[in-house]
Amino acid sequence: FAGRNLVIILVNSLLALPPVVAGLIIYLLLSRSGPFGWLDLLYSPAAMIIAQFILILPIAAALSRQVFEQMMAEYAPLLASLRCSTSQRIMLLLRDGRLALITVVLACFGRAIAEVGAVIIVGGNINHVSRVLTTSIALETSRGELALALALGIVLLVIALLVNLAGQLIRYLLQRSAADVCDAAPHPRFAGQRPVLCAPEPAAD
Repeated sequence: FAGRNLVIILVNSLLALPPVVAGLIIYLLLSRSGPFGWLDLLYSPAAMIIAQFILILPIAAALSRQVFEQMMAEYAPLLASLRCSTSQRIMLLLRDGRLALITVVLACFGRAIAEVGAVIIVGGNINHVSRVLTTSIALETSRGELALALALGIVLLVIALLVNLAGQLIRYLLQRSAADVCDAAPHPRFAGQRPVLCAPEPAAD
């Protein structure tokens, strides 16, 4: 589409967006004098979620583009010969790229769970309201409570480990499911049938 290269450059540039800058921008937008101050979201978990979303969106977009661009370069001749529509191509790429997308999700999760600067600015680190593990670690370290900060850090690492283990389990199950399907049924190409995602043959004149 027109302006695609410009969008790619912008997204790649946002990969280096400092979290404190993102937090400051969200703060200005959600403050009482800001354009979205009427929402009354500042110093709330919702504001922290918005800040984290802004930070992980460029990561998700850049990594997903890389995955789909490589797949499209590989599949383009086949998809063109089968006259697949745009929606059919998208569904095929999503299906075949689902394992790589799990890695993208895990990368985004890791970026979000490790965030400190932006969530402090927009969340305020309010006890029992907007205080999370990372901001608690920073607070306890500043207080000199190193043992508590270390314990919280271990909890954070355990959570990250469990989420990554779940991601790996999902990858394994998807790979096993795909292998079982391929073993159970022949590929449409060899069964004398056209693939489901292909456009039908044109009617004879």
